[in-house]
Amino acid sequence: MIQFGQILFILSVLVILHEFGHYIAAKIFKVRVEKFYLFMDAGFSLLKKKIGETEWGIGWLPIGGYVKLSGMIDESMDTEQMKGEPQPWEFRSKPAWQRLIIMLGGIIVNILLAWFIYTMVYSTYGQKYISMEKFQENGLAFGEIGQKVGFRNGDKIISVDGISQPRYNRTVLNALLGDKIEIDRNGEKKILVLSDADKAEILGTEGKDFINPRIKTVIVDSVAPNSTAAKAGLTKGDHLLALNGKRFDFFDQLKEELKLNKNKNVALTVDRNGQETTLTTQVDKDGKIGFFPTTKDKMDYEIVNKLSIGQALPEAVKESWQLLVYNVKQFKLILRPATEAYKHVKSPVGIARILPDTWNWEFIWNFTALFSIGLAFMNLLPIPGLDGGHALFTIVEMITGKTLSEKAMGYVQTGGMIILLSLMALTFGKDIYQLIADKLL
Repeated sequence: MIQFGQILFILSVLVILHEFGHYIAAKIFKVRVEKFYLFMDAGFSLLKKKIGETEWGIGWLPIGGYVKLSGMIDESMDTEQMKGEPQPWEFRSKPAWQRLIIMLGGIIVNILLAWFIYTMVYSTYGQKYISMEKFQENGLAFGEIGQKVGFRNGDKIISVDGISQPRYNRTVLNALLGDKIEIDRNGEKKILVLSDADKAEILGTEGKDFINPRIKTVIVDSVAPNSTAAKAGLTKGDHLLALNGKRFDFFDQLKEELKLNKNKNVALTVDRNGQETTLTTQVDKDGKIGFFPTTKDKMDYEIVNKLSIGQALPEAVKESWQLLVYNVKQFKLILRPATEAYKHVKSPVGIARILPDTWNWEFIWNFTALFSIGLAFMNLLPIPGLDGGHALFTIVEMITGKTLSEKAMGYVQTGGMIILLSLMALTFGKDIYQLIADKLL
């Protein structure tokens, strides 16, 4: 419930402020605002109250919100008012440049909100990120899929598409969104190019965790009960040195040796309290003996820069721009069917499930800023039914001096809403099905 409480809070903040951007711009240009709704009130609303000329309310369907402007065909699909003569307080009576500002008002507020949140976060909690330099100090470790697409344990990522990225999470994103990955392999520089099929396999299996730090010094953290390791006497704190007399420096090297000895008995050399001893154990059919090594948490590689307000603001603007660029790159990836990235698009239900199960204000504000930029980008898309669609038609009108007829605008708006609602139904359906399936398993 805490996860859904967090996503409800985040959506409420974003929707209210986004719609307030439209509202305040409309009021500046003296356009009558008939409704201001948090969430959609399809059929009925949970709460509503008319104050002045505007009905304020909360809908029951948490997939957005809207302001209804007089003289405009919008999400409400109300065309009756368009049959009368244009009135001075109506949206359609205003100059194109004013209508464009009203349409972009929500997007502008989303961007300003991200700037504000990041400025406050950087000056209070600090600017935090996982250092790629620290993360790959001993090289990187890759799972089966990572090695299949061309990586090797011990590789270090130098740059992606010629850009070196100091942040771990951005390096992973760049690797999945970019084209040419420059790596350092035992002191030799190599170029790795991931195909769309490679990216599809990574996204469908290991995801962002396909890149991991290379564990040096294999020390046992825990042993699975009734495992062959437990039966051999392996215990927490044991330092593993060699397998069948072959010494190893990294955990991935031990894993490879275990895979080569599936269903066989092996001699494991262990340092226990400064004394070397040899244990005999059996490797199972999956190449495992049943223990977990000690690992560093990703936070162990974290860098924290506490900034003043003056330092935080330009960093906030820079971060918002970077996030907008990543949204563009991710959208392009989604439009390439071979990557199957479209399968991983999440609705608010899916997003809620990946949120932490404890209330953390630092995380919530960071996520709100991230989501705010995502909302700004989505609404910039020139799709009928979104702000970007309305803005596009207005810009065309400003250039050509011609406008779509109200009948044509109604058809376009209807088509756009059908597309958007269909996409929402698909993503919500997928995430709700997964939620139910996970509960049943």
